[in-house]
Amino acid sequence: MTTALAKPANGAHKAAIRQENEVQILAAAERVFADFGFKGATTARIAEVANVPKANVHYYFATKEALYRRVIENVCSQWLEAAMTFENTTDPATILRGYIEAKMDLSRSTPYGSRVWAHEIVRGAKFSSDYISTTVKDWLDGRVRIIRRWIAEGKMDNVEPYSLMYMIFATTQHYADFSSQIEIFNDNQPLSDAQFAEAKENVVRIILRGVGLRKE
Repeated sequence: MTTALAKPANGAHKAAIRQENEVQILAAAERVFADFGFKGATTARIAEVANVPKANVHYYFATKEALYRRVIENVCSQWLEAAMTFENTTDPATILRGYIEAKMDLSRSTPYGSRVWAHEIVRGAKFSSDYISTTVKDWLDGRVRIIRRWIAEGKMDNVEPYSLMYMIFATTQHYADFSSQIEIFNDNQPLSDAQFAEAKENVVRIILRGVGLRKE
């Protein structure tokens, strides 16, 4: 049985309701796209998971592609925001630790979004190549310039910055994209909070030491 979303109101209250409704639909879409991919997902299934009428999904997102692109961009926006540590301090170890920890935490708190991104990339970034080649590439190039400056200043080992960033992407997102495999290796149990904290610390230590940052 579906339940209608809150009816629009005037002014600021109307904007708040719209935002709340979009968040509800996007959360459901993230999970459905993660489970079924773009082709297998339907707006009817998304509406069912969101517990809203299908018409409300189309009211906020005219097409399934528009909804999918919004999910993709929301996921990446969270990842880019996790890199704000690059702007907040000048110490490479502190910056990289903060970024890695934030990415790991996102893999634990929002695993479906990471899986949607993985599906999209594995299938050739059909719907997101323009976004990746502009917004994401500009962001990545900016981080690479910072890392190259650290290297030039002798603050860390001379590693290839793109390779370092790709390694961080892959390692942190593994805890979302391959969580089922991790659970199997963990006696068919999800990682406890303590186990995840230990895993996060190990990832940080391995990467920092690998680029010559012993002080953490």
